[in-house]
Amino acid sequence: MMTHPVVFTEEESVLLADAQFFRKKAAITTKIRAMLEATLEALQHELVGLSLVVPPDFDPHIHQLVKGEYLEDFPYQYLDCPKYFSGANKFTFRTLVWWGHHVACALLLEGTEIGRYKRQLLGRFHQLAGKDLELSLAPSLWEWKRGEGYTLPITHDRKAQIAAVLAERSFLKVVRCVPLGDARVREGQLARMACETFRSMYPLVTL
Repeated sequence: MMTHPVVFTEEESVLLADAQFFRKKAAITTKIRAMLEATLEALQHELVGLSLVVPPDFDPHIHQLVKGEYLEDFPYQYLDCPKYFSGANKFTFRTLVWWGHHVACALLLEGTEIGRYKRQLLGRFHQLAGKDLELSLAPSLWEWKRGEGYTLPITHDRKAQIAAVLAERSFLKVVRCVPLGDARVREGQLARMACETFRSMYPLVTL
């Protein structure tokens, strides 16, 4: 069986041989891990004493740190805190650093309480609106692109539009995306940014 030879372009060959590139990548990965660990500590402090609308077996102490290489061909690192995935029920706050794209802080909601989350989103709409939050329009919780066709900004003038979207949804994902070049990211303020985002979502999920 004849196969075509695999050939590196000149640019690919230079990159493959660039040891400094790989050292820099490893250093950045380590820094992001440290930022996410600080975010974990800060979020666990935020959760103390909160009265949340959650399934009865929800445990706010469960969390997860994950690193991967292939989110649409780009490296990624994320923290789930709190992390709750149990069958069809989901209540998870994810802080995702998606290399080449953005930082996304997202609340992932699905399952038995979804009707209440929808009602609270609309009933407390103006407490949530105008805080750089967006409603995911994707057909699953696992799409992380933003912009037209992917997310809809939650602004004071879009209540009717968002109500129409919610009517067709069996899950909710509310997200704030921040560019990687943002000063808060560059200066290692991921924990503060994640906590501020989580607080901005309280009207959606608190009693």
